Amino acid sequence: MKYSQLRAMLAITRASLRSIFRSPSAVVFSFVFPFVFIIVFGFIGSSNGLQSYKIVMAEGADTTNELYAAIKSSPNVKILKYNAADLKTAQQKGSVAGVLNIIKMVGTATPFTVEFKSTTSSNDRWPQFKALLEGKINELSNAKYQNRPAYAIFDFNVPRDVAVIRQYKTIDFILPGQLGFSLLSAGVFGVAFTFFSLRNTLVLKRFFATPISKTHIILGEGLSRVIFQMITAIVIIGAGYLFFGFTLVNGWITVLEMLFLSFLGLLIFMGFGFIISGLAKSDSTIPPLANLITLPQFLLSGTFFSIENFPKWLQPISNALPLTYLNKAMRSVAFEGLNLWDVKLEIGILILWGIIVYAIAVKAFKWE
Repeated sequence: MKYSQLRAMLAITRASLRSIFRSPSAVVFSFVFPFVFIIVFGFIGSSNGLQSYKIVMAEGADTTNELYAAIKSSPNVKILKYNAADLKTAQQKGSVAGVLNIIKMVGTATPFTVEFKSTTSSNDRWPQFKALLEGKINELSNAKYQNRPAYAIFDFNVPRDVAVIRQYKTIDFILPGQLGFSLLSAGVFGVAFTFFSLRNTLVLKRFFATPISKTHIILGEGLSRVIFQMITAIVIIGAGYLFFGFTLVNGWITVLEMLFLSFLGLLIFMGFGFIISGLAKSDSTIPPLANLITLPQFLLSGTFFSIENFPKWLQPISNALPLTYLNKAMRSVAFEGLNLWDVKLEIGILILWGIIVYAIAVKAFKWE
């Protein structure tokens, strides 16, 4: 009977998949560790601690006063401009905290009236911005008036049209980041340890004694990792949706799009693993090398906090990391309801990273 490369590859996949499920470290880093963070942050509530507030000034708002100057100069506030259609879309996505209007009053003791309109999509931002705005008004009132009349009357309004505006929750920010970290850990640590062990224990040499090709050896081992991580991704997304109300705007279509992004991210991160397995001189050198790749991305790619809250000198570094674009694409697809074409920039950058990584992996990877 003719030797089947496909059957040999699938045999390697089955054996490798069994070894992954039997490996405590693989289960902990790929599933348990991210899942614990999801549970913890899922129970925290609807405030994810983000301290960056994007607001839009209402048409005709007075911007010549001290209050506007104080708001504009605040490092926590970014004032954006949208046309009417784009503003509605931004509000639905939760991209802005709300719309601010400063109205100059004539013939009254209070010089201004301030109106701030938010949405249910921005529940993670408007309470903190409301406090910031009230603080600015109080500072100006204390500075300008001895008997402390109000510098401005504050009118706050949160329309609860939940049929149009979806509610932004902690889990909507945390889950994509933890899923990305799971893929990163599995791709880097899993592949690095696996192929170093196969080479060091001479298993690869034994494979060479059979007719199976080198390509099918890599495909077999890689396919087992992909299957395991796709199962993990489905469990993480499903648990987040069922237990914590993780937003999946388009239902199963959104799930499939997130799985595609997970697959793409995993392929890139596996490339890092191939590089490390080739560079490592012993199994003890793998963790330091792997941590050089995983820790900066875990900390700087928006896993727990928006990178907009990082110092400006640090943001370019964050924006250069592949996990940043995977996290951004995941959140855009899940909460904002964008499709894969809408996140083509993020996908393109991830593919570019993949080309670079595998070009290096081809040079660094060793069979013996």
